[in-house]
Amino acid sequence: MKPSARAFPLLLAALLPLSACGIPETGVVEAGEPATGVLDPGVTSAPSESAPEAVPLVKVPLYFVEDGALVAVDRTVPGSTDLGSSVLMLFKGPNDQELGRGLTTELPPAAEAPTIRTDGTGVTVQLSRSAGILSDTAVDQLACTVAVARLRQDPALGRAQVTVEQPGGRLAGRSSDDCPVGADRKTPEGPGTAERTATPGIGGSVGGTGG
Repeated sequence: MKPSARAFPLLLAALLPLSACGIPETGVVEAGEPATGVLDPGVTSAPSESAPEAVPLVKVPLYFVEDGALVAVDRTVPGSTDLGSSVLMLFKGPNDQELGRGLTTELPPAAEAPTIRTDGTGVTVQLSRSAGILSDTAVDQLACTVAVARLRQDPALGRAQVTVEQPGGRLAGRSSDDCPVGADRKTPEGPGTAERTATPGIGGSVGGTGG
């Protein structure tokens, strides 16, 4: 018998067990669950369905005038504010709701924002030349708005001293201790007891004030 004839039966015998076990001769065997979380080309993360974060509401202390007296009000606005934002809000005057309550202002419209400098408990507000000379009540409005805003910015200070620098070098000083407060803010003497407290005038001029 030729060698090739003897090899064929041996090869056939070797292949028969493989066929009997069900092992395919070619191809890929798939097993398990299909893959999940696969992103399209160019996509780095799955889209988020979380709701956007809500913008927090903050209370901004502003001082207006009612029947000739200084009045403390809190205006609620979205987002955070700084001293400059509070002052610009004050110079714009009472909003419709506040006007409806009879509040007015003696501050003129601001063509330019004042310069504000802080140094611990001291705050200096330098008005632009276009602001002109303010009345005592207008200075009270501005100084108290800045003083109370400064204390809310850093309650650990306890008190704030504000100097308003007007055109021509005229200075006017005010202390937060002399400012009327609302029911939601405490002073060194104790908590306020009314929603709005009026003060006819708080004085405290340094180097003269406008009249």
